[in-house]
Parts: sequence; structure tokens; C-alpha cells
Amino acid sequence: MIWAFFSIVATALQWLLGSFGLVSDTLMTVNSAALAGAVLLAAGLYQFSSLKNACLKHCRSPAVFLAEHNRRGAMGALRTGAHHGVYCLGFCWALMALLFVGGIMNLYWIAELAIYVLAEKYIPNGALFSKISGTILIVSAGYYLLQAVI
Repeated sequence: MIWAFFSIVATALQWLLGSFGLVSDTLMTVNSAALAGAVLLAAGLYQFSSLKNACLKHCRSPAVFLAEHNRRGAMGALRTGAHHGVYCLGFCWALMALLFVGGIMNLYWIAELAIYVLAEKYIPNGALFSKISGTILIVSAGYYLLQAVI
């Protein structure tokens, strides 16, 4: 349910950006170096946030989360699932925004992001991994933003 809501917002954003000519029609990548840089910068900075780390902590172990927040009945299950979904969305929404930079329809980019999310969730020191990737994203943002200025 949470991811469906996120998908609707992302689709609306893609249509809006497309109407301004900021997203290509084929792979649905951002056409603007400034916009690509802004997305990379936002994602990179988010990697350092305490909110990201808190969400990663809850999303990392779904079985533990579900055991601790178990509610009875169908509505209880829906509420528990939505609660966990919010944490998982908080964990990787910025990484999903990177699809606009690499291409929403680019299967290689999608696979790379999926592998990255999997690694960040399950390697022993995910917080350090987040900071390293955040640094890489910020440096990449600088490259795009510099291109936009030149």
C-alpha cells in the first residue's frame, strides 16, 4: 500500500517533468544536468541523515519488526504492514529517485539499484556503506552541477 502510493507520486512527477521536457521519452532519464545533479545531491545528503539510519534499522530485519509490532486481525495486519512499509520507504525513497537519473526504464540501472539496496540492508555495517555511497553521490552531483553551469 505504501509503495503503491509512492509509485503514484513518482509517476505523477515523471509526467510533470516530461511535460516540461526534463525527462526523455525513451529511457525516461532526466535531460537536465542541473536536475540530475540536484537529485544526486539530495540522495547523497539523505544517506547521511539520522532518519535514513533509523529507517534502515527497522527495514533491515522485517521478521523482528513484525514480531514486535504484531496486531490481530486483517486491519491489524494492514496497519502493521503499512507501518513497516513507511520505514522501508524512508530507507530507500532517495535511492529510488535515482531511477530518474539513470533511467526509469533502464533495466541495468534498476538491477544495480536493487543490488545496492540489498547490500545496504544486509551487510554488517550498512550505516558506513550508506555514508560511502552518500559521498560518491555528492561527488557525482558536483560533476553534474558543474556541467550545468559550464
